[in-house]
Amino acid sequence: MAYKITEECINCGACEPECPNDAIYEGGNNWELDGKSYGEGETAPSGKDGFYSSDYFYIVPDKCKECEGVHDEPQCVSVCPVDSVVQITE
Repeated sequence: MAYKITEECINCGACEPECPNDAIYEGGNNWELDGKSYGEGETAPSGKDGFYSSDYFYIVPDKCKECEGVHDEPQCVSVCPVDSVVQITE
């Protein structure tokens, strides 16, 4: 499982520095995984799609580990002032 940021995001940026896996990126910015840079329209190596946003912060599902082994709860969820971080249920 992983988390995603919904369109209710207000772009405050509180979540990004709290992520121990560097899985959160500002909208419009490319993301990196295993030394490769990815951008808009590209899927994650796992095949997951639809997480990238050019308008608000987003979480790369292949990098999200739900803070397991680091924190008791996902830090992005706990710091979001508008509750725009939700768990992906697949």
